[in-house]
Amino acid sequence: MGEVSADAVTLDLLREARETVMSSPLGVINTPMIPWCQTTLPLSVDCSVHIKLENMQRTSFKIRGVANQFSRRPRGGHFVTMSAGNYGKSFAYASKHYGSKGKVVMPETAPASRAVLIQSFGVEVERVPTSSMMSAVNRCVQDGNMTFLHSYDDLDLIAGHALGMEVLEVVPEPDVVVVCCGGGGLLAGVAAAIKLSGCNKTRIYGVEPEGCTMYQSFVEKKPVWMDAKSIASGLAPPSAKLPFELCQLYVERIVLVSDDEIKAAVSALYRAGLVVEPAGSAAFAALSNNKIPDLEGKKVVCILSGGNVGKDELTNFPD
Repeated sequence: MGEVSADAVTLDLLREARETVMSSPLGVINTPMIPWCQTTLPLSVDCSVHIKLENMQRTSFKIRGVANQFSRRPRGGHFVTMSAGNYGKSFAYASKHYGSKGKVVMPETAPASRAVLIQSFGVEVERVPTSSMMSAVNRCVQDGNMTFLHSYDDLDLIAGHALGMEVLEVVPEPDVVVVCCGGGGLLAGVAAAIKLSGCNKTRIYGVEPEGCTMYQSFVEKKPVWMDAKSIASGLAPPSAKLPFELCQLYVERIVLVSDDEIKAAVSALYRAGLVVEPAGSAAFAALSNNKIPDLEGKKVVCILSGGNVGKDELTNFPD
């Protein structure tokens, strides 16, 4: 995977991946986009916002990338991955469907309910400190003869996340698109799809919690390793190469939100009837806290990217 560079991601590749994903036996859906004005959510800026409800995706939004990955791997393989939850859930679902053996290495900080859910698909879970995840994966590859499927730094996965094409079918020329960013697989796929489709003037923002990797990677102009801790565990992975290169090309900048802002976003969305996990709420948190510049009168798209949250987590958020 380290040999692949950003120029490998072409519009033809993304179109082919989209056909593969939407015809996948894993049941990927074209999730709805709704105008913000048709919700009870408050908005302090006078602009036109559409919300892409990827939190309604089967298993999780990661199923898009997983569908593309598994379509290009032999059936019945033995795979290992690392995930805080969303990718692991989709990976486990696909493993069961394709008759593959699987193992998910999870950070100790991830909620226990997510590990239980992944195990319910017949996939093994190993919980380790975030800084030890890659070592655990390497051990599985070397000692267990498993094949590593990366949860964000992978060409097939990024291509599968080109749901920017669905965005353009509803809002053909958005001024601003706001996307949650963890390892950057979703952000890179969305940004590449929109920019390569000819929307050169669209400003694309990635949003992540304070202290996470992509923001610091932009500062240092190279992928960096960080052991970040956040309530949005899905947005706190250690590093990413290919997503970073694509984001450098196509993303305006990375915006930071605090854990308190994420908590408030989860609660606001829940009150409006939308179940969205902390990691999936970051883009909304950035919009509702005026972190995105120059929105007045603009056409804006906000992607809610994950609904993988259990009752145990929801009790930790303010009413």
